[in-house]
Amino acid sequence: QLHLVESGGGLVQPGGSLRLSCAASGFPLDYYAIGWFRQAPGKEREPVSFINNLDASKYYADSVKGRFTISRDNAKNTIFLQMNNLKPEDTAVYYCAGDPNPDPVRIAQMQGWSFGSWGPGTQVTVSS
Repeated sequence: QLHLVESGGGLVQPGGSLRLSCAASGFPLDYYAIGWFRQAPGKEREPVSFINNLDASKYYADSVKGRFTISRDNAKNTIFLQMNNLKPEDTAVYYCAGDPNPDPVRIAQMQGWSFGSWGPGTQVTVSS
């Protein structure tokens, strides 16, 4: 079974940067799509960025385009989320999850219902 653990969260000032890591064990990520999601207090969980390891395609929510970058390190079986120019509205718990049967259309539309194996999350707080 796929097991995911997030790390790299913390407190950062507006305009700052963080790099989140999603370390996988149990299965290689080659055939998975991995998604980063976030949930702010009082709000629903929302998709942030997906990477489909079948074809290396990458997708971003409009709110993070141009600021966040998703990448992978196959040797480390790890997915990263580089977050630049952070804003207070980026404050949330960030989670990664995997989709073992990624449909290209579903992934491109950033539909999150097929994702599972959720990690425990890592807190990101953007505040001065």
